[in-house]
Amino acid sequence: MSDSSPALSDQPADPTPPASDRVRLRRKPMRGRYDRATIDAIIDASVIGTVAFVQDGQPYAIPTNVWRQGDRVYWHGSAGSRLVRVSDASPVCVTLYHLDGLVLARSATNHSVNFRSVVILGTAHLVSEPAHIEHALESLIEALYPGRWAQLRPMTQKERRETGVMYVDLTEASAKLRDEGAHDDPGDETWPVWAGVVPVTLVRGEPEPDDFVEPGTATPAVRLP
Repeated sequence: MSDSSPALSDQPADPTPPASDRVRLRRKPMRGRYDRATIDAIIDASVIGTVAFVQDGQPYAIPTNVWRQGDRVYWHGSAGSRLVRVSDASPVCVTLYHLDGLVLARSATNHSVNFRSVVILGTAHLVSEPAHIEHALESLIEALYPGRWAQLRPMTQKERRETGVMYVDLTEASAKLRDEGAHDDPGDETWPVWAGVVPVTLVRGEPEPDDFVEPGTATPAVRLP
């Protein structure tokens, strides 16, 4: 698939310079964004991200819950997991991606997708203070289910010990976006096949209570992007 778009300028639309050459977009730079407002909005609309790191020369990319608190992006896992044990103090690449549309052109090469994405480079840090761990997990719960943390059974010391919480600073990050229609090669416009965009959205289904929910219990608020 291609996202060729001859009508677009090759200059970045965002005047904000990249934080480093490592996060500067080289392919389709006009789709790059480096301002924190755009980057934060994409992260805050995310539920799942991928944390990539290298162990003994082998790259690993682990999908996991991610969330933002101020200038940091957090993730969590079992304290004994590879994601926590190996990535601490190591270079990581955290990526987040939203599929917004399928772009159908009149040739296979010019098919594309509309999307929003963020790439973060930095060093992973393991949170060690129990209060910091609990506060970070509270921010995760509250980001997805506003008001729920106060309703839950408090965490135990054992649960805190068994939960590894990690973060990376948002010092080096870039966003890339595509929000356009199809771009056909000159002369392809009359080819007799449908072309355009099929929008894609994340939709919440109906809540399904378990067997222990008492009748009349309020359904929790759920935030979706």
